[in-house]
Amino acid sequence: MPHVNRLGMHPGLNKDHFKLIAYGGFGDGHNSYAHSMVWWNGRLYVSTIRGAFSLMRKRQAGSLGLDVWPVEGPVDPFELDLCAEIWAYDPRLDLWERAFKSPMIEGTGGGMIPREVSYRAMTTHREAAGRDPVLYACTWSPARGPGPIVLRSDDGRRFERTCEPGLVGLQVTTIRSLVSFKGRLYTTPAGSRGGNQNISGHVVIYESREPQAGQWEPVCDFAFGDLSNKSIHELCGWGDYLYAGTLNHSGFQLWRSRCEGEPPYEWEKVLERGAWRGKENQGVLSMCVFKDALYIGTGIQGGGIDKLNNIGPAPAELIRVHEDGRWDLIVGDPRDTPDGRKEPLSGRRAGFDTFFNGYFWRMCEHEGWLYIGTFEWSGWLGYVKHSRWPGAFANLMAYVTPKAMFENTTGFDMYRSYDGENWVPVSNNGLGNPHNMGLRTLESTPYGLFAGTANPWGPNLMPLDGDRYVFNPRGGCEVFLGHRP
Repeated sequence: MPHVNRLGMHPGLNKDHFKLIAYGGFGDGHNSYAHSMVWWNGRLYVSTIRGAFSLMRKRQAGSLGLDVWPVEGPVDPFELDLCAEIWAYDPRLDLWERAFKSPMIEGTGGGMIPREVSYRAMTTHREAAGRDPVLYACTWSPARGPGPIVLRSDDGRRFERTCEPGLVGLQVTTIRSLVSFKGRLYTTPAGSRGGNQNISGHVVIYESREPQAGQWEPVCDFAFGDLSNKSIHELCGWGDYLYAGTLNHSGFQLWRSRCEGEPPYEWEKVLERGAWRGKENQGVLSMCVFKDALYIGTGIQGGGIDKLNNIGPAPAELIRVHEDGRWDLIVGDPRDTPDGRKEPLSGRRAGFDTFFNGYFWRMCEHEGWLYIGTFEWSGWLGYVKHSRWPGAFANLMAYVTPKAMFENTTGFDMYRSYDGENWVPVSNNGLGNPHNMGLRTLESTPYGLFAGTANPWGPNLMPLDGDRYVFNPRGGCEVFLGHRP
């Protein structure tokens, strides 16, 4: 058992407590993100999205202004094997196995395509009192596919299709959040055809009392009655309420409902206009309950720069909400609000004082500490045409080269706090790998804290000072296990 200090609190984890247990995309650098993660029946389940840079290249290469594409790949990403995977890890045996891989199907207009390119969220859900929880996963469908569906597994190897939750005939392609709350399962579409992975065009929360039977119904008004809400990006159950955080180009909104009575339920707005920061708090990227409060991590889609909507670049903020609706600015920029002057209680500005932390991407409570991981995008700078750099970057790069940044400061940040206000750095370089640009998943288990990364820099990379693609042994998603001996 880990040592407990005299305050009765487990000491927190530092970078030396994290052991790399999977690397190189589980042996295939095309496995780009550990996209979702859940602990179930004594094993850790991790889903992947494959060929993330190739998919991005197809959607938005022209808008990025790159001198060279960073990762080798075909112009048509579907020339790659893009079938999403689910991997399972047994810590007792220190053994990984690929539990599931997306099947191929015939796409709209012909040709074979993956049925899903990712499983963006997974959760466990108890379908009836007295029964063991089962595993549910929601999918990301290619544009020429059938749309997102919900999968169910009671053995961790066979994943059976239930249905799409009320999305037949719509342009929706992906679901980002899947939450078990008050004995029911909740989800919401998060993306649509045309490369809009975060804008659904169908801003509705769905509930199922029998997800195994594929029975879903809407439980809120469209966009909560406000069409400026472009998607419902994150769901979280806390106490008597289900909380929903939106993506909104004027600043996110936070809503909550007791989910009682007959749907559609009554919903209450808790925050608006990005907690009065405005568009630089475009969306809710993460939510986590910790010590009688709800913590909210923000971000701007596109890694902190939404070029299409002219939002950013700007770093993320961390906000704390209390049950009575009061809220605190924990990490962020001071400002006057209708609720009074807000100063960051941590003493840290947005992004933990790091401009390149575009998301606070995932949070998790583990042994009395709150852990948070970022998406950090400075690794892109060496590939962007200098003429596209905003003035602040041009001034910075006059003193620090992209190569020096990559070797010394690039990679996600990870912090921990015992009280939500005082924060200790765990890692500022992607747990030792600058190619780990994001900490995408965190999961607390009896064996320790698992962390999964976003690392699309594989398998073959163009070095910053190179002229040809070379194999990158640290490209592809990684999984770490943090625990104290």
